[in-house]
Amino acid sequence: MAIYGCNEKENRSSDQGKKVAVIVSTLNNPWFVVLAETAANQARKLGYQATIFDSQNNTALETDHFENAISSGYDAVLFNPTDADGSIANVKIARDASVPVFCMDREINANDVAVSQILSDSYAGCIAIGKYFVEKLNKKGKYVEILGLVGDNNTWSRSKGFHAVVDHYPELKMVAQQNADFDRNKAMEVMESILQVHPDIKGVFCGNDGMAMGAYQALVAAGKDQQVMVFGFDGASDVITSIQQKKILATGMQFPKLIAKTAANYAHEYFEGKRDFAQKVPVTVEMVNQENVNDYEAYGSN
Repeated sequence: MAIYGCNEKENRSSDQGKKVAVIVSTLNNPWFVVLAETAANQARKLGYQATIFDSQNNTALETDHFENAISSGYDAVLFNPTDADGSIANVKIARDASVPVFCMDREINANDVAVSQILSDSYAGCIAIGKYFVEKLNKKGKYVEILGLVGDNNTWSRSKGFHAVVDHYPELKMVAQQNADFDRNKAMEVMESILQVHPDIKGVFCGNDGMAMGAYQALVAAGKDQQVMVFGFDGASDVITSIQQKKILATGMQFPKLIAKTAANYAHEYFEGKRDFAQKVPVTVEMVNQENVNDYEAYGSN
């Protein structure tokens, strides 16, 4: 791996214009496509070259992207990590090469490695969903939770926020908790298997909207979509439409465009000489349900 010293990297940048790498966990999810494209477009509006790299939820591929970005003379990384612990080493690679990293949506479990981490407040968002879940299930019944990637802190922040509310109601009984890696098809398969063992569930909470749609597909196939209430998290386009159509009950609206633009703006400020950034910047999550869905657009505001 070639690592350029500060003076050499500055000379390359002044000759060719500064370059920003947008490295995201996966482009196999519309939410992350919006995050990546918004970050890249905002960097371009600020006058920089920008390239998107897809890690395909693979930390080793993510490492390749970081090494490529550094050896190719990129000046900053707007980063959506694949793993809260496994991605730390990659951010350190960039830091040691004097390339600033700004994390988007997903965090790494280390302070003062990335310049700043702009993160959805998943815990608080799922407290709101938990309260609505309790209300809609009338405080009783069997339910299922479908988790995302076990190495992503968002998975556990969302689960903990949800359970901080739901666990206070003893007549609400979780009969299954399985991960589906934030993947729609995996969630459909998980839901199909769970229904064979627990056909009498009343609700399912999914850690993202892709999994909510997969779970809903399985319920439709089993003829149970009218009996089981589905709750998601993200604010993705297909779930907003499904809420409008009275199919999905609710989701947590994240704001990927705001997160991405903030990260790109921070990189610009860094290039301009600013060094004092908050280590973590929380972005509010808002609950969207069938009562207020017409007040929202997919993926939140710009």
